[in-house]
Amino acid sequence: MRIGIVGSGHVGGTLARLFGKAGHEVAVANSRGPETLRGLVDELDGQVRAATVEEAARFGDVVVVAVPFGRYAGLPADPLSGKIVIDAGNYYPERDGHYPELDEDRTTSSELLQRHLGGARVVKAFNTMRWDHLREYGRQSSAMQRYGMPVSGDDVDAKRRVSDLIEQIGFEPVDAGGLADGRRQQPGSPIYGADLTGGELHERLGAP
Repeated sequence: MRIGIVGSGHVGGTLARLFGKAGHEVAVANSRGPETLRGLVDELDGQVRAATVEEAARFGDVVVVAVPFGRYAGLPADPLSGKIVIDAGNYYPERDGHYPELDEDRTTSSELLQRHLGGARVVKAFNTMRWDHLREYGRQSSAMQRYGMPVSGDDVDAKRRVSDLIEQIGFEPVDAGGLADGRRQQPGSPIYGADLTGGELHERLGAP
């Protein structure tokens, strides 16, 4: 699969490594330009290529957005139309500025991203676990227990494809409901940063 990643920080860089090692073609971008990604590209030796934000958006069948939420309005909507977009970000008012709709719990950050991107199919995932745990805690599918990864979204096929990717890098996907239900995996929720097994995450979410 071709995967674009917008954001090369801790989460974006970790996912680039994990997806590259899983055999996917990965194009990663950041706001500073492809030349600043030389170290990551050299480290992964051909598994990952550097790109501009628009190039990564056009490249990926699936595109991960791993940038501070406050920058979401700068994402290019046209090249992401029809694509599966994984929202790996979180809203932190002290960093992103205050959004009344979010502060008053009238919507979620993922729903605002979906509104901005229009024709994209947004799925919330990879936002609840610390980046270093994401890097280290993946387990083979034969493991007795694996850490759970919540997945929320309104498009059933998109959620299935994101769940497949989660499986491939060693975690157990757990259906957390629709995009509006993504508030259950936001900062301050009982599952945020909790490092739960798949079974524990099912239980805490009240999933079947």
